Amino acid sequence: MRNQEIVEKIQKLKEERRAIILAHNYQNPEIQDIADFTGDSLELSRTAAETDASVIVFCGVHFMAETAAILNPERIVLLPRLDAGCPMADMITADDLRKIREKYPDAPIVTYVNSTAEVKALSTVCCTSANVIKVVSSLSNHPLVYMTPDRNLALYASRHVKANIAYWDGYCPIHDGLRAEDVLRARKNHPNAVFIAHPECRPEVIELADHVFSTSGMLRFVEESDHDEFIIGTEVGILYPMKKRAPDKKFHPASERMVCANMKKTTILDVLRALETLEPRVTVPEDVRKNALSAILKMLEMV
Repeated sequence: MRNQEIVEKIQKLKEERRAIILAHNYQNPEIQDIADFTGDSLELSRTAAETDASVIVFCGVHFMAETAAILNPERIVLLPRLDAGCPMADMITADDLRKIREKYPDAPIVTYVNSTAEVKALSTVCCTSANVIKVVSSLSNHPLVYMTPDRNLALYASRHVKANIAYWDGYCPIHDGLRAEDVLRARKNHPNAVFIAHPECRPEVIELADHVFSTSGMLRFVEESDHDEFIIGTEVGILYPMKKRAPDKKFHPASERMVCANMKKTTILDVLRALETLEPRVTVPEDVRKNALSAILKMLEMV
């Protein structure tokens, strides 16, 4: 089946199912092109919370579809590739967090949305890379704030918020894999370029950045900036929407290694099959969903 034929079938089924297709900024270009909305985790959470569609097709990774299911228990949430996981989300379990709560019973727990529903359910509030500073700032009056699962995001927050922050030792393998020498090499190759990093990067990389943004912040910045050349310190999928929004500007990945295999798994054929079968469906047990919903809604109230 030709791609155009697949896309036409997707559009037809989407209307019949009253479906919306959401895609993360790291998805393959063919997926971003068929999506009704593309964005970062915060934007996608907002859109999932506000949609009146009967079916949500989530082109991303498992925790993102779970978040949509938490916000929309009455709707069908589909993840075209159920094997599209997130290594960082798997670095902490609910049992791990229960032990943390025992150790720090009075500390609010700020959990990155890159986490399982069970972990969110044991958390005080969720955050994304776009709003982490605002969320942690709101809790800075506490003697201790505990952040999970991303140590680099916690270290980034500690640079901007006067708070005593303890954190879990998790990380995104893609962002944590970017090293200072990669950035210095890219700067040498592109001396006039502005370097933009993601908050999930290591402190040594953040130190070298001209600016630090979530993916949505990166997109806004490159579109509005007077600069015309950029080195991008995040997953390479973001280069596609950047080039679409600012076709006259130049974009260079900080490292060609910054490819998330899980984000690249979903194809348009997977989306078509999901719409045809209404599978694979992502659901969250109601007791877990209610507690996780509280942490997510607290986050959304702050933005």
